[in-house]
This record gives sequence, C-alpha cells and structure tokens, in this order.
Amino acid sequence: MTENKWDEPERLSEILEQEQRVWQALVAGDAITDNEALHADFLGVYPSGFATRTDHVAQLTKGPSVQSYTISEPRLLDLGKCHQCLSYRASFIRPGETAEQVMYVSSIWRQQNGAWINIFSQDTPADAKNGGA
Repeated sequence: MTENKWDEPERLSEILEQEQRVWQALVAGDAITDNEALHADFLGVYPSGFATRTDHVAQLTKGPSVQSYTISEPRLLDLGKCHQCLSYRASFIRPGETAEQVMYVSSIWRQQNGAWINIFSQDTPADAKNGGA
C-alpha cells in the first residue's frame, strides 16, 4: 500500500538531497556524479522524448547544461519498499540564456546497497495547456 509522505520532513529531505546532487552535476558539468546518481536502466521522459542514462550524461560532454536552478513545492510519495517518488516544481536557466524554464518534475528513487539511485524521471512543462487535472 502506498501512502502520502509529504509531511515527513526527514525522508523528504533525504530524497531531495539526492535530487539536488543531480541538479548540481548539471550545473557543474560533472558527468561522473550524474552517471553515479542514475541507475543503469534509468528512463527519462522529457518534452524532447525518451532518454537513457547514457543520454542524460551525454548532455554534459560540452560542459554544464544548467546555469542555475530552484526547486520548490516538493512532495514525496511512498511507492512501497525501497522506492520513493519525489515531485516538485523546477525553475532553471540554461547556460548562455536569460529566459527561465519551469518544469514539474517527478523522479523515482530506489534504495539499494544502502544508497539511493534514480531510476526514472519525467519533466512536464509548467505552461502545458492540456491534460491538467
């Protein structure tokens, strides 16, 4: 049975820290940290299409892919033993750009061998006009 963990600050903080490691890797252009944070079978679902771990890490071959970011409105959903879904609003700016992009992100984290690893992530543009609840 799944349950809402939005109000469990310790677990939310733990998973949010892992998510921020990925964002910081994008800011630093750190392909090693990005690769280590993602499961070998990672699946990303983005406005541009599907991405594997290799695709996600490859965006850093020319350096940072994000200049700055802010995470707000985080929520955590318990998906069962050893799995958590972190959903939040991400505001970020790409290098060389001034326009802020805003996405709603959901990332699924799996605990294995005493560590958290990202197995899935989906980004939805905040300005999406269709499909809202």
